[in-house]
Amino acid sequence: MVRPKTALHRCALDNPHRAMQHVIMRHVVKDAKPLSEPVMLMMTSLASGPKHGYALLKDVEELSNGRVQLSTGTLYGAIRRLLEDRWIERFEQEDTSRDKQAYRLTARGRTQLNAELLRLRHLLQSATARLGLKGA
Repeated sequence: MVRPKTALHRCALDNPHRAMQHVIMRHVVKDAKPLSEPVMLMMTSLASGPKHGYALLKDVEELSNGRVQLSTGTLYGAIRRLLEDRWIERFEQEDTSRDKQAYRLTARGRTQLNAELLRLRHLLQSATARLGLKGA
């Protein structure tokens, strides 16, 4: 079967790097949904090391300068979803005096966090350029 040379197909033949970029960008846009601020903060907190629920809750508050104050229901709902997506995992800590469950970021979660940081950086650069802001 001979495929017709569409604009995208010609692009792929003329410049394989450009076609690869298109495929990669399409994949990222399709599969990666923007993270909510609380989830982004939770993952950022866990990027520095394992934490149990209460420590995570307090660190999110600190990272956001008090703007984000998670209820325990919101925290554990997000933890459940992050566990299901395998972006975090349960972690055994030495201090189990009160049966605290600790969590840590997985390699998959770190990849997702890095992708979101890249997306936000690009968004900030685009908005800064469009608004003519300097040093923002």
